[in-house]
Amino acid sequence: MGSLRRVLNIILFVFSLIVLFFCLYNLTFLGKIFLNISVAGVRVSGLDINTASQLLSEKIKPPEDVSLVYQDQTFELLTKDIDLSYDFPVTARKAFNLVRTGNIGSDLVSRARLLFYPADLGIETKFDETKLQKFISVVAGEVSREPVSFSIKVVKGSVVVNKGIAGSEVDQNVLQEKIKEELSFASNADIFIPIKIVDNTLDDTEVDSIKIHAEKFLGKKVIANSETGNYTISDTDILNFLDSSDGFDSEKINTLMNKVANVIDRDPQNPKFIFQPAQTGDSGKVTEFQPALEGISLDREKFSAKLTEQLTLLENSNDKSESFDIPVNKTPPDITTDKVNNLGIKQLIGRGTSTFFHSIPGRVYNVVLASSRINGTLVKPGDTFSFNDTLGDVSAFTGYQQAYIISGGKTILGDGGGVCQVSTTLFRAILNAGLPVVERAAHAYRVGYYEQDSPPGLDATVYGPSPDLKFTNDTPGYILIEATANPKNYSLVFELYGTSDGRAATISKPVVTNVTPALPTVYQDDPTLPTGTLKQTDFSAAGATVTFNYFVKRGDEIIFQKTFVSNYRPWAAVYLRGTGPAI
Repeated sequence: MGSLRRVLNIILFVFSLIVLFFCLYNLTFLGKIFLNISVAGVRVSGLDINTASQLLSEKIKPPEDVSLVYQDQTFELLTKDIDLSYDFPVTARKAFNLVRTGNIGSDLVSRARLLFYPADLGIETKFDETKLQKFISVVAGEVSREPVSFSIKVVKGSVVVNKGIAGSEVDQNVLQEKIKEELSFASNADIFIPIKIVDNTLDDTEVDSIKIHAEKFLGKKVIANSETGNYTISDTDILNFLDSSDGFDSEKINTLMNKVANVIDRDPQNPKFIFQPAQTGDSGKVTEFQPALEGISLDREKFSAKLTEQLTLLENSNDKSESFDIPVNKTPPDITTDKVNNLGIKQLIGRGTSTFFHSIPGRVYNVVLASSRINGTLVKPGDTFSFNDTLGDVSAFTGYQQAYIISGGKTILGDGGGVCQVSTTLFRAILNAGLPVVERAAHAYRVGYYEQDSPPGLDATVYGPSPDLKFTNDTPGYILIEATANPKNYSLVFELYGTSDGRAATISKPVVTNVTPALPTVYQDDPTLPTGTLKQTDFSAAGATVTFNYFVKRGDEIIFQKTFVSNYRPWAAVYLRGTGPAI
């Protein structure tokens, strides 16, 4: 019993000593920073806040620069560029409050811990975060290396898959914290830039899988159809869509959709119709016309689903192509075309196109001029349109330039060369509209201009007063002829607007027979070209007979039919040989 009392007395004595020690310890640092606390290596224990702040301001100066290092690259961050400054009063208060949280138990433990584990605090720093982030971003741009994704290409008919190349990028958040830490200890030691490896390269198994996948698309294509044209997605495009999981890359398909949308998207268009009556008679001309058009926007979700569906079909079949109609959302205009006129002009009933690449400037000029004089023409119900009568005199007196025409079996310079480009394009629009063609003549030979975007046999030559191009308006309303010539891309479009009565036109594929060889090459002097210049205007053409059938039906009723026969003579390639002044 006496032993136990002695042990308890000893414990009580030791406890009393500890309590006394901590009382004296706390009294000693009353109003002062506790023992074993430093700031950036400067000891501030035993100092009050003001004294500690003064001492820190005397002992610590911000570094002028900090070096960021990666391999053999070094980047200097000037601290003045980020407006670095130190807040010593706040730092001193932080040191003072380090073990004064208000939680007595926790604070006593923390104060005891300081006796064995000194604390070195960082300085409270102030700097422009935006400027620091901008600097780090510049460094990241210099150090980071973009990964190279895998790629697929066809080499000599075989699929070759490139695994890709791993990349690296700066961990900007970690780097920013490292810089802050170094600055808070007034250090100018080198900071090693933290790097993350970005590795999306393929392994051998993935390469083999993708190669098998890609080989299924070689020589195949998908055609996407719209009212403005067709878009061919070739096997090269399809290979670009493939991803590493035997599927299709949605981002790359989205890139294609952006291109398609840029072409087909349009806002709704309200119509314009300005009619100028003729001074005599009742046939006038439309001086300004803009048809009503629905707004169109690509339905991206459906397009992506439809394209993926067609690609899957193509992959799993022996077919060389698949096609689909481009899904769109339509928005009606506020006003329809028939609301701005009382002539029965409601909608587009026919369209014809042609191109005239390689035309000399005089020919381009004449195409634009002649089409502008046909543009806006109105044809009354029951009337027969005459191209020559509508166009009028074609000569230098009426503004036409010299270009090459067919006359007397030769290609010669003459006023109005290129007018037949206009009559040919209108002929195609007439056929597309299903109108009765009263008169049409083919050229003497197969002219290259008219087969740039069309099969042979769809041309129409004119030369006043004959041959002429004529059609009859047998529709319920007026027909408005609209022509748009674009000399920059060498294209011409004719559009016929009126009232549809439900007719539909069909043109059979032209049949070429009685082919005879082309004639020897012809060289012709051209004073408009500098001496020494040689320019080809006509291409050799074999003689041939071209036939196609034209049917116009309304329901089951055939309302018009005709067989067009074009007898073309064999023709020679024609080169213009410059005889004009040398440049």
